[in-house]
Amino acid sequence: METKLVYTGKTKDVFALRTGNYLLKFKDDCTGKDGVFDPGENSVGLKIDGVGEVNLKMSVYFFSKINEAGIRTHFVSADLASTTMEVLPAKVFGHGLEVICRYKAVGSFRRRYGEYIEEGADLPEYVEMTFKNDEKGDPLVTKDALVALNVMTDKQYEDIKEMTRRITRIVADDLKAKGLDLYDIKFEFGYDADGNVMLIDEIASGNMRVYKDGKYIDPMTLSKPFFA
Repeated sequence: METKLVYTGKTKDVFALRTGNYLLKFKDDCTGKDGVFDPGENSVGLKIDGVGEVNLKMSVYFFSKINEAGIRTHFVSADLASTTMEVLPAKVFGHGLEVICRYKAVGSFRRRYGEYIEEGADLPEYVEMTFKNDEKGDPLVTKDALVALNVMTDKQYEDIKEMTRRITRIVADDLKAKGLDLYDIKFEFGYDADGNVMLIDEIASGNMRVYKDGKYIDPMTLSKPFFA
């Protein structure tokens, strides 16, 4: 399979295929700070051996469920031996946008709004979006700003919000069946040549905060109920 490197990311590298599709190569790098994993951080903070394979396995697991639910994604196929995933071409919004769905007030949400809410308090499927910009600390951006800046249309915003909540429920329900509680999860979306929104990137333990009996579950431990 002939490939050409087109982008080097923090946790994945992206290669172009002759077919027009792309290949994502999963790495063992994780976002965090001072050697501590944190899905909300915007830089690589540590390396966990085998986490790339685990993230790919979990992505395949959830992408399959989401596709079955009739929600559009970029997932085509995966090769676990080479820790790669083939995906459909998609344009990102702006220079990259992250979408977070929060069930609990933790992490950066709690740091921002701690004077208004208790740690771990329930949130009603709260969806927020941030621009991917390391230098500016991934700033929050509102719907009105996204539309005014021509990053996306009003309809695309509403589609992303609805899809985010539906996808998060799929993930949360699956985790709940395993005795685990999803606190928050981070997604990325793009759009095809016709402007249709689709879920892109990955759905992995490194992109979510999961707890059991009030105790945080690290990404490698989280994979065990799925692939033991």
